[in-house]
Amino acid sequence: MKHKVLFSTFVPKPQINESALNKKAKIFINYFFGPVFFLLFMGSLYRQISNQPDFFNKWGQISKEWNNWKFWIAIILVFVNWLIESLKWQLLVKQLQYFSFEKSVKSVLSGCAVTLLTPNRVGEFGGRILYVKSAHRLKAISLSLVGSFSQLTITMLMGCLGLVVVNYFLPFHNGALNFLPVLMRDTLFFLSVVLALTFVLFYFRLSWVVGIIERLPFLHKTVKHIRVLNEFSFQLLFKILFLSFVRYIVFILQYVLLLQVMQVELAGWVCFSLLTVFYMAMAIIPSLGIVELPIRLTAAWVIFKMYSSNELGIGAASLCIWMINVVVPAVIGSLIMLNLKIVKEK
Repeated sequence: MKHKVLFSTFVPKPQINESALNKKAKIFINYFFGPVFFLLFMGSLYRQISNQPDFFNKWGQISKEWNNWKFWIAIILVFVNWLIESLKWQLLVKQLQYFSFEKSVKSVLSGCAVTLLTPNRVGEFGGRILYVKSAHRLKAISLSLVGSFSQLTITMLMGCLGLVVVNYFLPFHNGALNFLPVLMRDTLFFLSVVLALTFVLFYFRLSWVVGIIERLPFLHKTVKHIRVLNEFSFQLLFKILFLSFVRYIVFILQYVLLLQVMQVELAGWVCFSLLTVFYMAMAIIPSLGIVELPIRLTAAWVIFKMYSSNELGIGAASLCIWMINVVVPAVIGSLIMLNLKIVKEK
């Protein structure tokens, strides 16, 4: 018995240095995540472009119009667009911590990069929350969803307005929608209105969402992360919704300008109405970021061919919008994420 005691006393037990392992894990995450994500992002971007058989025809059409002043106004509006979104995100995150405008811009651009790899851009929060303190990141997810929900609400409301104009005040040229019975068109319009109003109701009653989740036993652990939604005042929610509306108008104005640049001869109010329907369709149609381009081009042509036969111009405008509003911010965001430290090293 004494020999056993002595043996156990003098033979050292193997010990795991947890702090060293944690440090190595943090270094691995910080220096591995950014480059790998950048490669995945560039690969998906190349795949989208290479899978477009008429990409160079559309690009050629765009390159012919670079000296048009309307083209450069559309480019300038890109910065307006993302500055508005950065301001909106800053207002949201201030519910948790101080957030400088510079950090908000980086956060939004990083979200643009991540969202290109996710269905219907739902992964936008994945890039944004990396700039939030680790203790608040789960709560920040719900804040990001509020911002996205406000934009979706505006998109649905404006889409309903566009459907009213298209369905009741514009004739269907080229027979694009003539195959739909009047009753079916009215039913689709009615369902869209109901859905849009439901979004508005829940947007201004976020406490209802918290209450519903509190009643679900399997979601009890998430309640503490979303209770921050109870702190939103009506004034703040309205301000965020207004910023979403301004950003939406910027989207529309960009598209109208580029359609005119690409010689799609349509009245401004007709373009406006069709674009509201287009953006609503893009919000509803399931899509994955890496295959969004063909879906976007197809949807634009299906909607606009009712009133224009300029397929190349419509496709070139859609491609240009995708490049300046989606690709360019995402590329910048992916470059920013190359130097991002996800976790702090001690």
